[in-house]
Amino acid sequence: MRLRYWIAPLAALVLIVTGFFVTRSGIVFRRAPVELTILALNDFHGNLQPPPGGIRVADPADKAKKIAVPAGGAEHLATLVKERRKEKTHSIFVAAGDLIGASPFLSALFHDEPTIEALSIMGLDVASVGNHEFDEGATELKRMQDGGCHPTEGCKGPHPFLGAKFRYLAASTVEKATGKTFFPAYEVREFGGIPVAFIGLTLKATPLIVNPAGVAGLEFRDEVETVNALVPEIRARGIEAIVVLIHEGGFPTGGYNECPGISGPIVGIVSKFDKAVDIVVSGHTHQAYVCNIGGRLVTSADKYGTILTEIDVKLDPATRDIISAKAGNTIVRTDAFARDVEQTRLIAAYDERAKPIAARPSGKITDPILRDPNRAGESVLGDIVADAQLAATAGEANGGAVIAFTNPGGIRNSIPKSGDGTVTYADVFASQPFRNQLVTMTLTGAQIKQALEQQWTAPSFPRILQVSRGFGFSFDTTRPIGDRVPIEGITFNGTPIDSKATYRVTVNDFLASGGDGFSTFKDGVERRTGVYDVDALDAYFKAHSPISPHVLDRIRRVD
Repeated sequence: MRLRYWIAPLAALVLIVTGFFVTRSGIVFRRAPVELTILALNDFHGNLQPPPGGIRVADPADKAKKIAVPAGGAEHLATLVKERRKEKTHSIFVAAGDLIGASPFLSALFHDEPTIEALSIMGLDVASVGNHEFDEGATELKRMQDGGCHPTEGCKGPHPFLGAKFRYLAASTVEKATGKTFFPAYEVREFGGIPVAFIGLTLKATPLIVNPAGVAGLEFRDEVETVNALVPEIRARGIEAIVVLIHEGGFPTGGYNECPGISGPIVGIVSKFDKAVDIVVSGHTHQAYVCNIGGRLVTSADKYGTILTEIDVKLDPATRDIISAKAGNTIVRTDAFARDVEQTRLIAAYDERAKPIAARPSGKITDPILRDPNRAGESVLGDIVADAQLAATAGEANGGAVIAFTNPGGIRNSIPKSGDGTVTYADVFASQPFRNQLVTMTLTGAQIKQALEQQWTAPSFPRILQVSRGFGFSFDTTRPIGDRVPIEGITFNGTPIDSKATYRVTVNDFLASGGDGFSTFKDGVERRTGVYDVDALDAYFKAHSPISPHVLDRIRRVD
């Protein structure tokens, strides 16, 4: 007889768990879907203050033209995040990598501690690791998560650095020695009793675009294989809703809330994901889009905090899966969203310590010095950076260099002209924010040719080296890879180089370690380490101001 008293409550419990409930009259109702809002960010790159130029979008009056909209900055972004989360019962704030690294002076001077603090205060919950998170190496990235003073420079900020309150995820980054992931592979959060898994991925090509020494001992596995191997494990835990945060992206057409067409790595990756993956938050390519790829929602929020993605999700209590998802990108307009008081206070505390250094004059320019390359891949700023590195290492006591090469990815921002043309240390730092040391080495002419051929190690993304005054080369992209730079077209002081002769060559330590696929530089001998690249450029401005743009004639594309 007692059994009957347990049957009804037990049945009701089962119905509630499976998404239904029973009234006293015996009528069965389906539970309403659980509504979840996912706010997403990517490629913040330490832009605590609004980036110069804001964001460029289509002109509403003429779609064929672009206009600049002042946007971004941690103060305005935090206000928007709070506004969007305030009236939501269930929400989470996620990111798809490159939150730090290649940062402006205010963040970079303190090794990006202020950015980690700002995003923690903002309420960021989980983030995948981008390639730039490894700019200062894996050990330093661990410090970003766990906190503590910098190992060599100590505590420079206004208060102790406590580390990130959000959780970094790195499912595809594995420690070779242990076979364990560098950070947790995924994080599970519950909303209305329904669990959702967030998987974090770093792009597979990370070792090719960061300093190899910084990721020694780490393996960056295939993104698709990683996710598809995790799906059975996640589903075995009773989790059906899966969101991937991946630091890889694509190149769309259309506006920042559109996707009439998209190309790039993200398309092939998403198309191969297990069908259990519901939503993909992407990054890396600094684009804004809301796409449907293979039936999945795929988003990206541009760069530098100029856009915040809002994804409205409905979770089915019965299946515990995502039944619908729609997204929109909102421009973080500085004139529409007030400054958040907590962020203002944090930024001011760091700015007080940074301002005297940032405002120090380095020199003057007559016109903007641009990093924009011509058809051959040469830029005015690239030439000047290479000249500065040669000047810093030309003396016998400093290395005896006669040639300098620098990678285009290491030149982050153009140097704008403002007022009377004074260039500050902050301007110089913004163009060379990685603080790479210069390394002078001996290479043969044959090795120099071999290094120049490695500009096409990644054929779809060639990296044309910027070269110092007196050196030049020509290339032909119609020729086979590995034979695009004829040695007779490589000149030093107007004369073809000798393949058997030796030359003292300066590169930064990123290239010296084989970064960007330039493995030949690892073979350079008689190495001497010099000053930091940013200090070389600072000294060059001091010695050669005012500096003006010049004719680009060092690199020649013949096809």
